[in-house]
Amino acid sequence: MAHDLPLFGDPSQPPHGPQGPSRAEVSTAVEARLITALGEPSGRAAVTFLGAERIEVLRFGPDAEGLVRYATLGMAAAPMADPTAALADPVRGPRAELLLTVRGGRDEVLRSLAVLAATPQVEGLVVAPGASLDLGGPLWPGAPFSSVLVAEGGGLVEDLDLPEPADPVRFLPLLPMTPNEAAHKRVHGAAELQERWLGHGTDLRDPERRGVPLG
Repeated sequence: MAHDLPLFGDPSQPPHGPQGPSRAEVSTAVEARLITALGEPSGRAAVTFLGAERIEVLRFGPDAEGLVRYATLGMAAAPMADPTAALADPVRGPRAELLLTVRGGRDEVLRSLAVLAATPQVEGLVVAPGASLDLGGPLWPGAPFSSVLVAEGGGLVEDLDLPEPADPVRFLPLLPMTPNEAAHKRVHGAAELQERWLGHGTDLRDPERRGVPLG
């Protein structure tokens, strides 16, 4: 006999189905992955923007080295959509959360991180490794950085697989850039700037570092 209902379980409550995991399910799984990798959060804040879902920022640390890590929560609840696409897919598409590591911590960065995490919802951008995100102002009050370079994920926090057909969540580190570094990156590319940082032994976690020599 032909039928459209699953053979087992409650046909009115499929575990995920073609619609994929819910926003709440994704956020719960993301937070669990962050806690597994970084430990229990030492603080959290939430920011809501007009026309966008709420974004939380979790603080972890400081650890034994004095490093404080900030992670967004909520950015990955929905996939990022190609702004040129005629219709956004509600399930498939890249998903990401953002990570920032600062020696000593700078809790004033929480709102800036929430702004960056809301960018895909508000501006229709796809945040991916190699991209620059510009705040138009200091990353935190008095910071020498007004933009960040999005780095490759998979190091500090491993990618999180979601039930199909949803794409996995990537945890992308943010590397603060001085205005001169950001301008250099626009001309010469992310790889060249990262090579300069590496060659000069730049501590990208130092909240007061100077810009790398670019001459």
